[in-house]
Amino acid sequence: MGTESGTAGAGRAGFAHVPGGPVVLTGGEELGGTGGGTVLDFWRYALPDLRTNTTRGLLAEYLVHRAVGARARNEEWASFDVLSPDGLRIEVKTSAYLQSWGQARHSRITFSRLRGRTWSPEEGSSDGPTYNADVYVFALHTALDHADYDPLDVGLWQFHVTDLAAVASSGRASLGLATVRRICGPPVGYDRLAAAIAEAGRRSPEPAVPQPEDGGSGRGSGPGRS
Repeated sequence: MGTESGTAGAGRAGFAHVPGGPVVLTGGEELGGTGGGTVLDFWRYALPDLRTNTTRGLLAEYLVHRAVGARARNEEWASFDVLSPDGLRIEVKTSAYLQSWGQARHSRITFSRLRGRTWSPEEGSSDGPTYNADVYVFALHTALDHADYDPLDVGLWQFHVTDLAAVASSGRASLGLATVRRICGPPVGYDRLAAAIAEAGRRSPEPAVPQPEDGGSGRGSGPGRS
């Protein structure tokens, strides 16, 4: 998960420039001065292919977000990806055998960047990388041939779920599929994802983080990627 370096003013209270909450867009809004371009046109431009690494990571994060009923997307700079309604900090890591370019062989399944520095506007960057979630979801897209790769078929995803202690006990910043299977056990499909996350959360010793009541983003200090 990426983090940003501290910016001017970090670590000092009383910011001069504080953004309001995000505006909820429907897609039909026109981008003024573009001759009819809309937000939907931009979305189509920015996210045209659900198979690319960045977009596939966002899709997996959204699936977890939806499964647990999260109320809002986390800040881009947060130290975890999804905040559940009961306060579980969830990190989503994604991998796949197929990419959006030609391959001589399937990609090696690896889930990386399990540790990271935290950042917040108030405190800036942390001193060193840490594990920053209560629950870890390792999302694997299982398609082995592009003829079978349907990006809209959630059934092609497998989710390995475990708690912070299991990941931290590895002492690693990245894990291969064999290790993920060993520490997580059998994968679950989307229909059992919420239950698996709740079960892993019950094993987590970390205190819950309150979910904002107004639909704002959860606290923390970027999104899971392939």
